[in-house]
Amino acid sequence: MIENLFDKIKRKIIITGHYGSGKTEFAISLIMRLAQQHIENKPSLAIIDLDIVNPYFRSQEKRELLEEAGIAVYGSMYKTEITAELPALSANIRAPLENDSCRVIIDAGGNDAGALVLNQFSKYFKDDETTVLTIVNANRPDTSDIDGITEHITAIEKITKLFITSIVNNTHMLRETTAADILHGHMLCKKISETTGKNLLCDCYPDGIVDPHELKGFSEDLMPLGLYMRPTWLDK
Repeated sequence: MIENLFDKIKRKIIITGHYGSGKTEFAISLIMRLAQQHIENKPSLAIIDLDIVNPYFRSQEKRELLEEAGIAVYGSMYKTEITAELPALSANIRAPLENDSCRVIIDAGGNDAGALVLNQFSKYFKDDETTVLTIVNANRPDTSDIDGITEHITAIEKITKLFITSIVNNTHMLRETTAADILHGHMLCKKISETTGKNLLCDCYPDGIVDPHELKGFSEDLMPLGLYMRPTWLDK
């Protein structure tokens, strides 16, 4: 079912979401899956870390893992000081956006405040090659109901002038996630999809924690997520 997901996203994929929604985990899991695809004339892959609000749990932290998989990593000009609270972006960020043969994921900052930096690159997103996603974790207080999620989506669209095309259900409780959590998020995201007209792209589950067989029957597209961004010591 993951192959169906790849057909629904375009060359440039912008990932937005609430703090703690798991957007960076989704971004890394998605691009790692793309790197593992075996297809002819495979495009180059890149990830752009645009989170300059929160210096923690950023995709740049996994630079070595990503580069070993053949994925170019762009973001802060301070490559080795990933936790430095310096909102300085590298000038070469535009390279993958201008390269028609590169598939690129843009990991934006949390909420509308974090997404604001997208405006610096708005000219690259006004075409039919861009997919804008919002990651929803229904277990977060501010996105636990229809009103909260709708307000969150509206705020991002207002500040970025971008149209969010799809939502992703990533309802989780880290390593305590159950199939019931994911089903709860799915039902809520379906309602959001019906009220906003935005597509529900997929339902995520933590690989190795939730059995995907428990999720069959209510979701056409399932996305397994690795726990790349969650050090095990945080759960002890």
